[in-house]
Amino acid sequence: MKKILFLYIALSISYISKAQNTNITLDVNKARGLIEGYISPFGNSVGAGLNNGWYNTAKPHKLGGFDITVTANLVLINSNVKSFPVTNIESGNVLQGNTNSSTILGNTEGVEMEVEIDGTTSTIKLPSGLDIPILPLPMLQAGIGLIKGTEMNLRYIPEITIGDNKGEVGVIGAGIKHDLLQWLPIVDKIPIDLSIQAGYTKITSRIPLIDANNWVNEAEAELDINATTINLVLSKKLLMFTPYIGIGYNSSTTSFYVEDKYSITNAANGVTAYIPVEALTKFEFETKNDLRTNIGFRFNIAILALQANYTFSEYPTATLGVGISVR
Repeated sequence: MKKILFLYIALSISYISKAQNTNITLDVNKARGLIEGYISPFGNSVGAGLNNGWYNTAKPHKLGGFDITVTANLVLINSNVKSFPVTNIESGNVLQGNTNSSTILGNTEGVEMEVEIDGTTSTIKLPSGLDIPILPLPMLQAGIGLIKGTEMNLRYIPEITIGDNKGEVGVIGAGIKHDLLQWLPIVDKIPIDLSIQAGYTKITSRIPLIDANNWVNEAEAELDINATTINLVLSKKLLMFTPYIGIGYNSSTTSFYVEDKYSITNAANGVTAYIPVEALTKFEFETKNDLRTNIGFRFNIAILALQANYTFSEYPTATLGVGISVR
């Protein structure tokens, strides 16, 4: 998140390079576009991870049956989401002939680019990537069987502190799975299970933005990610082994929110400039929608259930899990 803050600073200084007054409101429309290009692949990756681990069989619990499961969803970062085209956002000249800059997931330096403001050309450097090849997302989930072949699932992780009081993150979600074959005469006698499943997960985070150079006052940012999935799941139990396949749809939205103003001081002339709160408060990145195919298996030993699956999508995800499952 500090790299995002430095991006604001770099853009803002370029906007005030010729200013003489001492209280300036800055235009951050281009900064918003650059922030989205830089950070949205992270939000999409988290969204893909949150949409996994909802099921390990198409068969819902019987009435009163339940499970408690811990999963690790490992989002594998493809090379095509490690950079974004700067020229789609900023028409200024990109130096060194490079038109792509690293996203937060990338492993390259951010490009330097020229921006023309009031006839004056300024050079700014975009943030470098953090080189994230795999994004792990652990999840705790519980399910309970209801009537008519319906199962309800809940996810919840209370807000926990990150590091030395450097931020908080929490997860909440709900899902449902419903047996379809019970409504199809004759077909319901086939020894397979077919269900429709849907789930919604929200992750909230609050991270302080502190600049070691003391250019800005301390502020707090919120990054919220909402992930929704709907799937058709088919499985077949073979003694203790249950293979399954799911075909479905993923959707995720990332919201960025900043409290208070950013106060930026130009050390050369003492100019103070403000990015207005209304320009940065609660703006959403473009919603990411894609199709997915999921294959996996569950292995039961008494009430112990082990699972593994892999999801094919723009953000491929491998899931491993263990839990207890009754009825």
